[in-house]
Amino acid sequence: MLENVRILGTSHIAAQSLKEVRSSIVNDKPDILALELDRGRLVGLMSEDTERKRVPIRQIGLKGYLFYVMGSWLQKKLGRMVGVMPGAEMKLAITLAKKHSIKIALIDRDIRITLKRFSQSMGWRERFNFVADMVKGLVFKKKMEEEMGLKELDLTKVPDEELIEKLIQRVKERYPGMYSSLIEERNIIMANNIIRLSLAEPDKRILVIVGAGHRRALEEELSRASSTGFAIAG
Repeated sequence: MLENVRILGTSHIAAQSLKEVRSSIVNDKPDILALELDRGRLVGLMSEDTERKRVPIRQIGLKGYLFYVMGSWLQKKLGRMVGVMPGAEMKLAITLAKKHSIKIALIDRDIRITLKRFSQSMGWRERFNFVADMVKGLVFKKKMEEEMGLKELDLTKVPDEELIEKLIQRVKERYPGMYSSLIEERNIIMANNIIRLSLAEPDKRILVIVGAGHRRALEEELSRASSTGFAIAG
């Protein structure tokens, strides 16, 4: 790992993440916050204008748009269940950064590009798997929860590393296009942006705040880069 970088993995609807973000910023006093956001998502997150939160379907393709709508709906539904709206930990980080005069760096890929890549990469086989998994989830819900370790999942806390890796591996096997566009490609982009930021600001303490599913891969990429002295090939 780069010596001036620390990565905090969060859940976007977990109360635990709010506590950890506040504690990390107040106690560690970072000079820079590197956030899993792009400019469009930052504006949408901080704006009350629903129009500014929308992503035009013509820019991202039908599959990307449907995924975006369904994902947003599901996150909001889960957020209402636990009393924490999606992205609350990022909003808190931005608020605290302003309060303590901490520089903010946006390290993620433009969501429009990510969703367009998703539209392009999700083939017929993945669409079939999606329908099959949906039906299986409805008919054999309890069995699937036990198989995936979701039965005892506490949405107010960040999932443990073992469960995260299990879920990511399932996505990789069942939905390789989705894994590539939503996880793998973004990990490389975020890792490279963190490396550039660290090299440009070697004397600054950098706190990276990303979804917990990205944390381990980013740490591995940064460790590899710090040992070789080179950024990751995109």
